[in-house]
Amino acid sequence: MIRHIVFFTAKEKADIDQVVEGLSVLTSIPYARRLEIARNRKSDQLGNDIDVVVYGEFDSETDLAAYKTHDLYREAIRCVRPLRELRFAADYELSKDVQFAGTAGLTQVARRSGRAGRE
Repeated sequence: MIRHIVFFTAKEKADIDQVVEGLSVLTSIPYARRLEIARNRKSDQLGNDIDVVVYGEFDSETDLAAYKTHDLYREAIRCVRPLRELRFAADYELSKDVQFAGTAGLTQVARRSGRAGRE
């Protein structure tokens, strides 16, 4: 599975709702297993620069590529690009790129460092 995460900042804070609305058309594209558009809650104590988050899950690189070439994707770009200041995107494959997940990852770290079973 491929995870696709994109962060946006709006040029003007008054445009955040328009950015969310423009990105919301992406949820109609059929290739994603899951696709979410959300305003950042801005609750991080170290940084709150991001205004909007797009989070998607795709079964394959092929599905992600089809999503990115869909007409509605181009429509979202056309609507949002003039309103956004920054865009940061990351794609990673869950089965290959993730090093640790949940408590199972903590067990792996403990084994590697020789701490498994020690208190």
